[in-house]
Order: sequence, then C-alpha cells, then structure tokens
Amino acid sequence: MSTPVKYAYVFGATRTEGSADMKNLLGGKGANLAEMCRLGIRVPSGFTISTEACTVFTEQGRDHVRKLIEAEVRQGVAYVEQEMGKKFGDASDPVLLSVRSGSRASMPGMMDTILNLGLNDEAVVGLARKANNERFAWDSYRRFVQMYGDVVMGLKPVSKEDHDPFEVIIDMVKEKKGVQLDTELDTADLKELVERFKGLIRARVGREFPSDPWEQLWGAIMAVFELEQ
Repeated sequence: MSTPVKYAYVFGATRTEGSADMKNLLGGKGANLAEMCRLGIRVPSGFTISTEACTVFTEQGRDHVRKLIEAEVRQGVAYVEQEMGKKFGDASDPVLLSVRSGSRASMPGMMDTILNLGLNDEAVVGLARKANNERFAWDSYRRFVQMYGDVVMGLKPVSKEDHDPFEVIIDMVKEKKGVQLDTELDTADLKELVERFKGLIRARVGREFPSDPWEQLWGAIMAVFELEQ
C-alpha cells in the first residue's frame, strides 16, 4: 500500500516536520524556517504547504487541490492555535496569520507578505482591547485590507505608470486632514481608510471584502498558487 502524500508541514517550538534539506518540497523559506526551529531559534509557529500542492493546482485546478489539502491546512491552523494559546477567528483575541509564497527558488519581493490575516470588524475591536491600543489595531486592519486587496483581489497596479489605488485614497485622507505622514493619521482616520478601501474593492471587484477568516485564508493560499504559475 502506498504512503499517502503529505501536503502541509508544521514548524514551531514543540514540533517541526521539515528541515534545511527539503527545499525542493518546502521551498527555500519553508525549509529554512523549519531548520531554524530545529536549531532552537525562536520562530513564530506556522506551517508550509508543499510545492507538490502547487503542482496539483497547476495540473488539476483550485477545486481539486483544495479538497486534497483542506484537512491538513485545518490541522496546521490547529497546531498554531495550540502553540499560541489562541483561536483563529476568535473575535476577542484572534490568532493572526501571515501568508506569502516560497518556491524552490524565488526572487525576493515576488509577492508581498499578507499580514494580520484573520482581522475583521469584530476582531479589530478585540485586538484593540487586548493591546490596549485602538490606533495600533486599526492600523493593522487597514494594512491587512490594503495588502489583501492588492495581492488576492487583484488591485495591484499593472505598470509603474499606474497609481496604487489604495495609496491614492491614503493621500486623499492625508490631504483632507492637512498632514503629510501616515503616522499623523489618528484612529478615526484609519477607520475611514478601512471603509474607503472596502468601498474600492466593492466597486472594482464587484464583491465584498471577505470578513470570514477561513475565506480570507483560502483566498490567500490560492493567490500564492496563482503567483507561482
């Protein structure tokens, strides 16, 4: 009987399933993160989806690859929850994920890292309360909506001549307030940016920015696969 193919490899303080010699399977970043964990270097826990899953995506499409990897992705998230002592999707104190590509050999900067995945209108309130810093929470949220809209929902500038639509909105809000730096925007300004960003996505893409953390995660995973084509 053949051994089932494994598609997701966790790394962290209590368990690590990869190593430096697995770059063909885990990509350069995934293999190096696993090796750092094995050396006892403190690395935020996570999991790497193998390059074999990307091959399945290329050959058989997103629906097929999702069926293959869904259980393992959920197990990977559960491992991160266990390591962090928090729940993904918990509105009061959520696990927030970062997602990025990491092929066998990739150039730096090929894909912006999507940070703070898991935030939504409820979780941002919980984050603000937990951090005792409302501005920090809303700045994290506006950055997430901007990165997700850019990388996953296709609102990235097509050429160097094109203006980033999110940066255009930021400039408008700063001009209205009479400031020059992003750091001069207060919590109310950041809340306005989130709403304006969501409105931009709605107008350009024809659908709402996803509020469900699992929908956010699957959108990000598929965006990585598409980037590697």
